[in-house]
Amino acid sequence: MNDKHLLWLVGVLLLIPVAFAIVSKESFRYPCQDPANWDKEICKMPLCDVNRTCPEHIFKGQRDPRLGPPKEGEVARPSSPASTTGACK
Repeated sequence: MNDKHLLWLVGVLLLIPVAFAIVSKESFRYPCQDPANWDKEICKMPLCDVNRTCPEHIFKGQRDPRLGPPKEGEVARPSSPASTTGACK
């Protein structure tokens, strides 16, 4: 009798993650993480700068990995201006 209960429990525990994988959808924490929203007004300065959800803030200057490698001739933007002198004053 205990073996049947154990087998049933293992089956349910294995079924839970599979069910979540089937029903879940791709979602984003911030609307500006979705590349489809990058051209919308909410993801452009100054609106997104108030709550720091601009793509530049979210990815901190890095390219979104879901977009794949950059196309030829495309230049990646640095996250912050680099010091030209290299020395602190």
